[in-house]
Amino acid sequence: MGLLLAVLLGGTLVYLVATYNGLARLRLLARNAYADIDVQLKRRHDLVPSLVQAVQGHAGYERGTLEAVVAARNRATAAQGPAQAGEAERALAGSVRQLLALAESYPDLKVGESFLSLQRSLVEIEDHIQNARRYYNAVVRDLNTKIAQFPSNLVAGPMGFQAQEFFGLASESEGAVPRVDV
Repeated sequence: MGLLLAVLLGGTLVYLVATYNGLARLRLLARNAYADIDVQLKRRHDLVPSLVQAVQGHAGYERGTLEAVVAARNRATAAQGPAQAGEAERALAGSVRQLLALAESYPDLKVGESFLSLQRSLVEIEDHIQNARRYYNAVVRDLNTKIAQFPSNLVAGPMGFQAQEFFGLASESEGAVPRVDV
């Protein structure tokens, strides 16, 4: 009887430790994945003023579009948390799309090397953001699933593990930057 009780307690302890470690690992992966998104977003935020300046030299009287891009960038840099950041980044992506569409009206701008370089950099950054977002959301999905499932939820709740927010855009196409053949 004593041996059975010791085996049962030992098995329970092993399960609790393994479950806690699994949850902790997923939480750390989620934090790291969000940091990767944040790095890419900062790269985009740093690129936007240069893009606005390049367009402004050619399309100075389209002031409303340029101001909208700057305002969207400012909101995006101030966003806190994945849900708020996703919403702000959706607005910024829309503003940048409008800016790039505006550039289509100015042939000398479209062929300018600095503008083309900025545009290529922006497309590259958008690809990195999309990949980082997919990875983050996959890790968050796994973490949230483990937190919600029985019996790991018996460990998650008392140990302070909480479901994480997804980082999302309304749709894949909405966040895409228009591609221009060079």
